[in-house]
Amino acid sequence: MKRYVSVPRPTERAAIRAACRSARPLPPVPAILADLITANRLGDRRGVNLCAHLVARVSGEVRE
Repeated sequence: MKRYVSVPRPTERAAIRAACRSARPLPPVPAILADLITANRLGDRRGVNLCAHLVARVSGEVRE
């Protein structure tokens, strides 16, 4: 059985480092909640999880 091994590329690492250094503005809470409702209706558990964590981050419950 073959196992898939991810090979990171140098440009990928540079892009991730650049994204970590730059400030990214957060969307407004109503937009996040609308996406949360949509993800929930579609049964997208990963989307629900991401939106819920983003709401917690925006509301100040979680510090970066």
